[in-house]
Amino acid sequence: MDWDGLSASPGSFQTPSTPFLASTHHSPFIGPVSGSPPPNVDEETPLLRRVSFSADAHPHHNLRRPELPRTQHLGTVHSSDEVRRPVLRPVIRRASSGSIAPSTTSQPKIAGMSTFGQTLFNSIAILLGIGMLSEPLAFSYAGWTAGTILIVFYGFISCYTAKLLARIILSDPRLRSYTDIGRKAFGPRSTLFISSLFCLELFSVSVILVTLYADSIHSLLPHFSSNTYKLWGLLILVPTVFLPLSLLSYTSVLGILSTVLMIIVILVDGVSKRDAPGSLWSPAETSFGVESANNLGLAFGLFMAGFSGHAVIPSLARDMQDPSQFDKMIDWAFVIATFIYGLIGYAGYLMFGANVSEEISMDLLRTPGYSPILNQAALWMLVISPLSKFALTTQPLNATISILLGIDVLPSSHEDVAKRLTTPQGALMSRKRILGNIQRVVVTLLAVGVSVAVPDFSAVMSFLGSVSAFLICVIGPLAANIALTGKCSLFDGMVLVSATIMGVWGTCAAFRSA
Repeated sequence: MDWDGLSASPGSFQTPSTPFLASTHHSPFIGPVSGSPPPNVDEETPLLRRVSFSADAHPHHNLRRPELPRTQHLGTVHSSDEVRRPVLRPVIRRASSGSIAPSTTSQPKIAGMSTFGQTLFNSIAILLGIGMLSEPLAFSYAGWTAGTILIVFYGFISCYTAKLLARIILSDPRLRSYTDIGRKAFGPRSTLFISSLFCLELFSVSVILVTLYADSIHSLLPHFSSNTYKLWGLLILVPTVFLPLSLLSYTSVLGILSTVLMIIVILVDGVSKRDAPGSLWSPAETSFGVESANNLGLAFGLFMAGFSGHAVIPSLARDMQDPSQFDKMIDWAFVIATFIYGLIGYAGYLMFGANVSEEISMDLLRTPGYSPILNQAALWMLVISPLSKFALTTQPLNATISILLGIDVLPSSHEDVAKRLTTPQGALMSRKRILGNIQRVVVTLLAVGVSVAVPDFSAVMSFLGSVSAFLICVIGPLAANIALTGKCSLFDGMVLVSATIMGVWGTCAAFRSA
């Protein structure tokens, strides 16, 4: 029997070209049918145009019509012109692997759990971090003109590349992370490079956290040097790297509170003080131009470091309930982040001019005339927040290094991940677990050691922005989009070349200043 002419009602699955009755899977509404002539394609029945049955073909099968009363049955039909058709509503048939081919137009959408507002809050929380403290210094290096152009340009370009990452990740349900995008665009060999780049970024952030903690507590308690506080900090940092992630996730709240408090303190101090230095009413001496090429290179990295959040953009896009709203959400996130960065940069540069410190928080405590209680509260938050965020930052770093060194293996399935999470922590420590614990301690010691060797906060921040931020936030997404689409627009090409030049320039400037 040829059933190719059959078509389902609108919204139902498409009918395959193979014979429907050849399958051993039967419809839940109609039993096996035989001995009937081919259907007439001119009929209007939603599922079958014309059906004829033989009363004695299958005496042991009953016809099931849930919509009909029990007293109503299909009568015996002796010819195709005497079909008695009951009035039935269109029925959407349940798909069967043997009878119905998968529809390409009715695939379920993969959606996450986060609403528009929740994803917006998470995006802003990721963008607004420790990079905010060095924005006034970036303006002092670049001047008013170049600084304004750079911060707007970087905000726009970072927002554009974030949309590219989201479109790539949403176009393929198999993709889950930034590394998956790189593997799809450049092949499996790119995994090692991308993982190493992430390790470099996370390690740089951990060094910055140690430096920020030590500088902040040294400003509050100047009895000991910053390096001494860094070494003492090991007593807190080493135990925290062994805490479970479920406890470490709560520390992100401290980071958000310290960021909000620092914004409030800077603006309140600038407005409340009438005389220079540190007053918005009596601005310090500033410059519109760039003083040196090296300072401009440092400004490249300092400005770009504030927008380095693209490593988690794929996860944010995948977790949205309505991924089609991602572009609108990320526009708002980068507009808010760019505005806050510009506000802090402008206020700090006006308050302290060319004499602004590497971290504006240091100037707030050293300058007389401010509220000591409010400023000390903000500084203590900058002491506690880096200590609490250090373990959260190094957790993915340690996991990646363990895999690269062969201490641990990458989970091959979701069941493997669930098994690891449910494994009792009190079990006997295996050789791999001992090596993993040693590796965590070594990474912590290296972060503190590099912070002692390179105490310049601005140099490390500039290096972070010039190397990892340009590569991960601009060059990587553009290169992946070009590799996957096979097209390179004039705009993408110009941005790619400009980002490469700025990244190399800023990296050289950071090494010269270290």
